Amino acid sequence: AVVSTQSTGGHGTSGNMEGVTPGKDEGGPLRVIVSRSHAGTVKETAQAAFDGREVTVTPAGGAGYKAIEVVENKQDVYVHTTIIKKWDICAGDAILRTLGGKQTDLRGNDINYSHNLDPKNEHGLIATMHDHETYREKLQGVSNS
Repeated sequence: AVVSTQSTGGHGTSGNMEGVTPGKDEGGPLRVIVSRSHAGTVKETAQAAFDGREVTVTPAGGAGYKAIEVVENKQDVYVHTTIIKKWDICAGDAILRTLGGKQTDLRGNDINYSHNLDPKNEHGLIATMHDHETYREKLQGVSNS
């Protein structure tokens, strides 16, 4: 499915988003997408947290791209372990939430995008389309913050 990022004016979703449905954990390898430059210990932490389950980590650029990979069920979870600017993650968050997914910091807090707050998200992030709290609880130890 191709997801359009064009504005919907807060009134529903783009026609390109129709038919995009959340995947579910099918028990195969855990697919994790991370920053190309900030992968940290995500793979090792995920393998330990998920009792040795096979983990595939895909490094990639662009926070929006990584969110879309989760939306399209090409990845199970997007994890970022360091400080990231909120303007880099807000569009992906909006798309995830519109389609029933969730993005929080690694502590489980919603990310506040208010203009009068610090533009940095300092506690990492986790984005999923399913089982958000399970992934967050198991992966929260990867945070570098």
